[in-house]
Amino acid sequence: MNHLEEVVLDLERHSAQKGWDAPPSLYALVRSGVLRRAEPGIADQLPPDADALVPVEQDTLPEPNDLERSLAGIVWPDTVDGCALVLERVILPADVEAEIPDDAAEAEAFVGAHPAREDVRMVIGVLRDGARLSAIRMRSHDSEDAVLTGTELVRNLPEALAATLEPDEPATDG
Repeated sequence: MNHLEEVVLDLERHSAQKGWDAPPSLYALVRSGVLRRAEPGIADQLPPDADALVPVEQDTLPEPNDLERSLAGIVWPDTVDGCALVLERVILPADVEAEIPDDAAEAEAFVGAHPAREDVRMVIGVLRDGARLSAIRMRSHDSEDAVLTGTELVRNLPEALAATLEPDEPATDG
């Protein structure tokens, strides 16, 4: 198991212990060795492997109902090797997506009332080197052995998270 997989699954298990109906949470992923040098007082609480990823929970997202907007305003320092997002969503089967109304309020009501809806918890992790992994737990199959993992399980959010890891370069006049 690689370091990204370890931290994504650890975050998923931790979130499962807290239960459902939680707000989104964002984590900086910092290498244990980097954190040990920056915070020697917590060295004994960190994994011995200097390359292990340690999740550091961030303050509440400024726009929890507009994740893309919240994420667009985040730029991580170089000491952060990656980031992870834990959130809950309601999903529908792909064959129903064409029926979802364009209006946001109507779409929310449609999805919330649809008999095929599924509550899911997603953990999305991305690293500066391009590695990505997501884990999904369905409320209807709420057990650790039913958690799905993969690189293509979640759309859009991995890209939005990866953008937070790009250098914040000043605009140039062209």
